[in-house]
Amino acid sequence: MRTISIILLCWLCQACSQEPNRHSVHSPNNQIHITVQLNDKGQLTYQVDKNDTQLLMPSKLGFTLQKQPTLETFEIISSQIKSFKKDWQAVWGERKNITNEYNELFIALKDKQSERKINMRFRAYDDGIAFRYEFPQQTALSNVVIMDEKTQFNLAQDYQSWWIEADYDSYEKLYKQSPVSQVEHVQTPFTMRSKNGVHLSIHEAALTDYASMTLKHEHNSQLSAELVPWQDGTKVKTKVPFRTPWRTLQIADSAAQLASSDLILNLNEANKISETAWIKPMKYIGIWWGIHLGVHTWQEGERHAATTERAMQYIDFAKQHNIQGVLFEGWNKGWEQWGTREAYLVATDDFDLEKVADYAKLQGVAIVGHNETGGNIAAYESHVNEIFSTYNKLGINTVKTGYVAEKGFSNGEHHQGQFGVNHYRKIVKLAAKYHIMLNAHEPIKDTGIRRTWPNMMTREGARGGEYNAWSDGNSADYTMILPFTRLLSGPMDYTPGIFDIDYSRFQGQRFDWQGNPQKSHYRVHTTLARQLANMLVLYSPLQMAADMIENYQDHPAFEFIKALNVDYDDSKVLSAEIGEYISVARRAKQQWFIASATNSEARKLSLKLDFLPANRQYFATIYHDAANTDWQNNPEAYEIKEQVVDASTVLNLQLAAAGGAAISLIPLDGHLGNINKQ
Repeated sequence: MRTISIILLCWLCQACSQEPNRHSVHSPNNQIHITVQLNDKGQLTYQVDKNDTQLLMPSKLGFTLQKQPTLETFEIISSQIKSFKKDWQAVWGERKNITNEYNELFIALKDKQSERKINMRFRAYDDGIAFRYEFPQQTALSNVVIMDEKTQFNLAQDYQSWWIEADYDSYEKLYKQSPVSQVEHVQTPFTMRSKNGVHLSIHEAALTDYASMTLKHEHNSQLSAELVPWQDGTKVKTKVPFRTPWRTLQIADSAAQLASSDLILNLNEANKISETAWIKPMKYIGIWWGIHLGVHTWQEGERHAATTERAMQYIDFAKQHNIQGVLFEGWNKGWEQWGTREAYLVATDDFDLEKVADYAKLQGVAIVGHNETGGNIAAYESHVNEIFSTYNKLGINTVKTGYVAEKGFSNGEHHQGQFGVNHYRKIVKLAAKYHIMLNAHEPIKDTGIRRTWPNMMTREGARGGEYNAWSDGNSADYTMILPFTRLLSGPMDYTPGIFDIDYSRFQGQRFDWQGNPQKSHYRVHTTLARQLANMLVLYSPLQMAADMIENYQDHPAFEFIKALNVDYDDSKVLSAEIGEYISVARRAKQQWFIASATNSEARKLSLKLDFLPANRQYFATIYHDAANTDWQNNPEAYEIKEQVVDASTVLNLQLAAAGGAAISLIPLDGHLGNINKQ
């Protein structure tokens, strides 16, 4: 589809109807308003309203700089308003065709106490607002060390909120729900709901050469930006000219609208990779889950997982079942010597990397490589050119990176600080040079950079499915919060699709981390049908069917995963409530896939299919919880129902506690062709 661009370059002088120190801009639909005001003391504030309701009260802006006076009193030099609209096409994503439309207010400022200059750029979209600071080239400023960004979010109400505690090295925490007044120090995206149902989420976009932003509670419902520090306590070290990431506030009338927002993507720069045919969404399986279960090990030995023989079996299974890729973890010698060359390039004695790579290429199956750094950034950066070059020659075009280092990188810096931000970006750019797609675990948080560097496919950045293997696990309530918090920032490699819910198949074959027989009764906290639904609900362009292949072999429910095409053209959130339920529909070419999921409460959902094209029928295959099922009792029981549907159909679903439903819709008019091929 040809991209249509309409750019309205209507730069206007400051509107004479506005007061000299008060400026405003509104969204294209005229519902969201940003008002920027300078008081008599030169203090700059902004506020946000939706229609007649105030969302953010006047909130301060400014900086504390090292060895310089603070930047927090200004005078306005000039202001301009710009309207912009452009349709663009994503290389991949929840939807391919996206409209970027906003009205922008640009204000040029000068410090009242010096000649230092700073600009503010505010954008109003139909789904939220964004603003950033820009430091133009100037003689009054050159090298800059930021000690504190004094950005405030002065909330108009004590909103209900969903959050995780700020941690500069990990996002792997369970979400809490409370009024904003009860939070202390939180990570973004930070999601809220007002008393009248307006949904809000504070985050950032285009995080580049800057420290990640967290939020600290000051008093009442007021939050302030808290940047992740360097080891020496400073926040950002840079040179003029520079600009900060966008500070964002997504705004929606419902949870479904919030989960459908494109704001974060639209605030990033356009794609910088000229030829993108090698960047392809895919399903993958892997030698992985059995290791977390304790059936196998990463290390060499009698229970070693990644052997040549097992790798061949996984490749054969993938080829036979419409799975595009296979992940191998623990194939490398010196597994526990993270950072050494052996950890990335030298295979164990029982794994022939070249033989496996050649066989995968012959079968048309992609290999997902694995690089665990252990947080030793200097060592990884010293080897990464050779790693990516070698993988490229072997035909390995996808790499899962890992940064397991709970107390920070080995050099003392944080994952989320400016050092970490720059390292992750360096790896993304280098991977693009070698035509490698990335799946980052223990990552920097997503801020939409996948638009600019579309080989940055997916990342972890939350408690993934592996927690179910060796801890009390993730509840169905937790995974019903993710689409409205973590997933607002971008895709997540959660690793769904577990069929052996209570691990009974491998009873007596599991061992803990110390090598002792596993006696704890860990398990997955959903039904099997919900595991199918998670393949759609927890979006990722690299979507893992995470269970061991023994549990998929000849399993009727695996037919849904086989048919699933994760290269989507469009997505719709049909209905949702934060922490309770969600229903999504995703289209890949002419085929639709639908999923509904609930928290720990059973519920009935009615799905209208009025989003389907008129006068077109589809053959629906519905995988849903059996009547005698819930996550605690008989969780693997499900039923398969088939029927013909069209745009007038309403599907009535009965979801078990922690249950779900997954549906595939195939057109009956023959336009799809071979549905089992992507």
